Amino acid sequence: MSERTHSQVAHVLDPITTFLNRCAQSKNSIAIKKLHCHLLRTGLLFSSVAFHAKLILSYALCHQSNDLKLSNFFKFIDPTNALPFNILISDFSKNGLCSNALKTFSFMHSNGVPLDSYDMCSTLTASTSSQSFGFGTQVHALVGKQGWSSSVFVGSALIDLYAKSSLVNEAAKMFDEMPVRNTVCANALLLGFTEAKMWNEVLGVARNMPELNMSYDNYTFSAILRSCIGLSAVELGAFGRNGYYKEVIQMYEEMLMRGIIPDEIVFVTVLSACARTGQVERGIQYFESMTGEYGLTPCEEHYSCLIDLLSRAGELGKAQSLVDEMLLKGFVGGVSMWGALLNACLDRGNFELGKFAAQKALDLDPQNMGVYTMLSNLYAKFGMWDEIELLRASTKRRGLNKDIGCSWIEVTV
Repeated sequence: MSERTHSQVAHVLDPITTFLNRCAQSKNSIAIKKLHCHLLRTGLLFSSVAFHAKLILSYALCHQSNDLKLSNFFKFIDPTNALPFNILISDFSKNGLCSNALKTFSFMHSNGVPLDSYDMCSTLTASTSSQSFGFGTQVHALVGKQGWSSSVFVGSALIDLYAKSSLVNEAAKMFDEMPVRNTVCANALLLGFTEAKMWNEVLGVARNMPELNMSYDNYTFSAILRSCIGLSAVELGAFGRNGYYKEVIQMYEEMLMRGIIPDEIVFVTVLSACARTGQVERGIQYFESMTGEYGLTPCEEHYSCLIDLLSRAGELGKAQSLVDEMLLKGFVGGVSMWGALLNACLDRGNFELGKFAAQKALDLDPQNMGVYTMLSNLYAKFGMWDEIELLRASTKRRGLNKDIGCSWIEVTV
């Protein structure tokens, strides 16, 4: 086909593609079928491989149950041309139709369509996303038979599959045996260790990366920072309780010096570290840089960390302003955040905000005796003995048999 003909076809197909996308979004399968008939009559359907794949995807998007008979469409595709199948596997995976991606790969394998590393990677990713570990292991066996084991991209996808299937040790063995490795492979393993809360293993892999000529990126730093936080929560260690939290902040500063742009997960980690070490100004600075300098939108976890930080530092005015902003955005916060705010209100005698925080915490965890105890102490601080008795009766009705304690105060008559 000449360059002019290609240009003419593209000019005709562009508005049709736009219409097809709208039909898929609205799940208008009738309109798609009518368009399909028109394309067959005019011969346009076979003028573009990518467009043909787009039509099949549109049909699939109208069948949420993954029950579309793909073989009815595949018989019109040249089995010697892998490109439309490659496009389909990738598009199915991106649109959450992982089952269709796996069916497409099976059809390719059964009908002798040439397979390449791109197909392997996309199919392994679909296996991981759909938790189809059994299918993924079959692809793994095929990888070995067809000689794709040395592909760093296929290796990364395999590590990701095993790591996310809670087989982290197998993923680590695979990583060690890879002839060629890169940062993507290491990050896949780091993520697996992180999800398994194997903090020391994360740091061990990260320490070895420079020796293997692997550079750190934002995903690497994110895993390292999360591991430092994890170690702080479970170990006292030689550095003391807050040692790892301080390392988190040092690591973050090093990350910036290397020119690596932090993501949302990194900011959750450093804000949490600031909260645990009481670094109010630094925490506020990080939060502002996240929204201003890096253009990231704060999520619920970011607000929770900063409110936690302000509460621990006794900055109740700032904390309340941030709570109002958070609630306006539809976020609910977490028990830990509301508990920290309640505790700060108890220390500084802010009854209204403290009671509000207690109610929010109990909405999330009605069985939390710690919150009931702090609320009881807040009532006691203001001499509200009737409310304490009502609170005790409420906990007993809920089956919380442990008696609520409260602070003793001296009453002068």
